[in-house]
Amino acid sequence: MNREATPIKRALISLSDKEGIVELATLLVKANVEIISTGNTAKLLKEAEIEVEEVASYTGFPEIFGGRVKTLHPKIAGGILALRERDSAEALKHNIPQIDLVVCNLYPFGATIDQDNVSLQEALEEVDIGGVTLIRSAAKNMGWVTVLTDKTDYPRIGEFLNKGEGIPFELRKELATKAFAHTAAYDALIANYLNEEPFPETLSLTFTKEPLPLRYGENPHQQGAVYRALTGGDPFSLLESQVIQVKQLSYNNLYDAYGAIETLREFKECACVIVKHATPCGVAIGATPLEALKRAYEADELSAFGGIVALNREADSEVAHFLEPLFIEILSAPSFTKEALALLKQKRNLRVLQTGELPPLTPIVGGRFIGRDLLVQERDAHVLNGDDLTLVTEKEVSEEQLSDLLFAWRVVKHVKSNAIVTAKGGVTCGIGGGQVSRIDALKIALEKSGATKGMVLASDAFFPFRDSVDYMAQRGVIAIIQPGGSIRDKEVIEACNEAGIAMLFSGVRSFLHG
Repeated sequence: MNREATPIKRALISLSDKEGIVELATLLVKANVEIISTGNTAKLLKEAEIEVEEVASYTGFPEIFGGRVKTLHPKIAGGILALRERDSAEALKHNIPQIDLVVCNLYPFGATIDQDNVSLQEALEEVDIGGVTLIRSAAKNMGWVTVLTDKTDYPRIGEFLNKGEGIPFELRKELATKAFAHTAAYDALIANYLNEEPFPETLSLTFTKEPLPLRYGENPHQQGAVYRALTGGDPFSLLESQVIQVKQLSYNNLYDAYGAIETLREFKECACVIVKHATPCGVAIGATPLEALKRAYEADELSAFGGIVALNREADSEVAHFLEPLFIEILSAPSFTKEALALLKQKRNLRVLQTGELPPLTPIVGGRFIGRDLLVQERDAHVLNGDDLTLVTEKEVSEEQLSDLLFAWRVVKHVKSNAIVTAKGGVTCGIGGGQVSRIDALKIALEKSGATKGMVLASDAFFPFRDSVDYMAQRGVIAIIQPGGSIRDKEVIEACNEAGIAMLFSGVRSFLHG
């Protein structure tokens, strides 16, 4: 493979997004580069008084089938793919001049399918064929050909043109790598749009690096980055939130903020979620954002220090005043009043995210890497209602207790297993999670609950023994919600009856393994 710098004598330009091309083409002309171009790109260049030969004239073959076939011609493909050190004689025999630079980007398939009510036929019309062929051909022949798919790279080529120098191999290889990533992402976008299976035989995912530098990964000695998904069905993306007030974000900031908002999406009511180390430490509903915030914060003031605060209603000056003396890392809300933003700007170390209205959770497919492999599953977006529950004890639950049980259940789904949540009056009292035994999670939750009486308790999975009920019996718990399903359910129910505790079975387990 040729690794020497290569001059540009002939360029092919075929673009959907034409921004910046007139400036690049002007430099090409100054460098005495012959330009070949297609339809609308050629028209734009001619209007800018740039000399250009249209592809149909160059190949001697017209565009056909409504423009579906433009550049699929041996004179184009051969000019790009020919190996100069091997194929020059054959190219000369067939009158195929060399093409040294390909400037191409693709039909806006993604923008098309993002529109409402787009038909399959309309979407397929935006699947680029010729452009992908041009790009891949040029990238394959990186030994001789330079390929540009990103307009931000135009000035880099312009520098070499201005100096009258050839394009070095290192840059050609870098641009070819970028080009293959460009076409791979494009194909993944199409495949995901057409796919109707939740778990297809081949899963193609595509992401682009977000221009949001992270301070580091989970720890300062780890590098980190964040990528935006180009495919997927979740109507909410944290990366689409407006960063109003910025101190540089970290990997942990984004992960924790996402966890807080994920929990918050469980609630239609005015609610606040405070998260620390990816786990809710205080959750509350309230008549106003301030009331919800105060209740969530006071649920566990110690853990809330340095946490993430997320609201699902507009943050006003009352919210900002309450936060003035407190140290938190991030405040997120759908919107902020001008007065609130003016006050929050005084907290220089606070990051402020405006999320817009939060949609409810949807059962999209998500996953996590296990080494180089990927585990995927449906998100736990199951909504539990009172009608789904089964009373299994002699003691019944009141309407108020039922409301609190359902509230606690919505929270416990977002606590790492084994998980226990106690609640009263629409606010968490204690949260215990991430323990290898359920009774240890219970003890943590009850310790954090203090001397509160009349609490309800949610468990993300069944109690394997009656010891948990015996432990909570003298500690203020009056009702339990849990999935049921243990071989010792009868013993656990008997323990509840002895203690006068009501218990409901949900029939749904909600493990969360982080």
